[in-house]
Amino acid sequence: MKKNIIILLILTVIFSCKNEVKKEDGKLNIVTTTTMITDLVKNIGGDFVTVSGLMGSGVDPHLYKASEGDVSKLLNADIIFYNGLHLEGKLVEVFEKMKTQSPIALADQLDKSGLIGSDYFASNYDPHVWFNIAYFKQFAKKVTTVLSEKNPENKANFIKNETLFIEKLNALETKVATTIETLPKAQRILVTAHDAFNYFGKNYGFNVVGLQGLSTATEAGVQDVQKLAAFIIENKVKAIFVESSVPKRTIEALQAAVKSKGHEVIIGGTLYSDALGNAGTVEGTYIGMFEYNVNTIVNALK
Repeated sequence: MKKNIIILLILTVIFSCKNEVKKEDGKLNIVTTTTMITDLVKNIGGDFVTVSGLMGSGVDPHLYKASEGDVSKLLNADIIFYNGLHLEGKLVEVFEKMKTQSPIALADQLDKSGLIGSDYFASNYDPHVWFNIAYFKQFAKKVTTVLSEKNPENKANFIKNETLFIEKLNALETKVATTIETLPKAQRILVTAHDAFNYFGKNYGFNVVGLQGLSTATEAGVQDVQKLAAFIIENKVKAIFVESSVPKRTIEALQAAVKSKGHEVIIGGTLYSDALGNAGTVEGTYIGMFEYNVNTIVNALK
């Protein structure tokens, strides 16, 4: 607690003095939070930006706390992009101290009438909006606008990169829809560690049930496990899923609870929810992650 207070005080002083963009070798120095946003900014910015992501593969943004190293990165950033809707938890306290830096919450531009409500988050909305590809396209548009304003000489390049990325997202939408159509609607029940997939479920007709609710900050209790086990048995759910950024013990406990009642449910695989896969892998990109998740879900539930 004391350490967090010191970090916040440092930021209050430092960022009140920082009011102009600095560039090294003509490149914007950008700091991002989640791996999804890091991948997005790299796609749009290309060779004209330097991107430093605070969170890596397998990192849970709900529980993430700023380190002293993060303070240094934030201090030297020309632009800071984050998800918003209180996804980043403790980092919001740091961002609120950046009066002149004005970190950009990409979710702020979304039409709130289309968002899924949440009593848990202070924003009252489910923050896992990247599982709606249409929303991610809006993220791309906002990133392009901001980069173009900060570095107008490369505006044409940013727009070109955005166009190419949107084309890839359009192709992803088509491919995902085709794959999901092979899974009967009655079998579209997605049980995971926490409710990260509600936007995905809304778009593709899945009944999504998370053991821990919307945030991993709350632990699932014995009653939660038993209740969900009964649901799995009643609905003849074939497979349940682990998440890469959430300890697998809760899903293993759920599987054991189902078995104790004389039934079987397999663990259908590990899904990427709040973070992408390892850098350098297909799953380490937003598009690769999305396609991998869909293939894993459909193959396990068939």
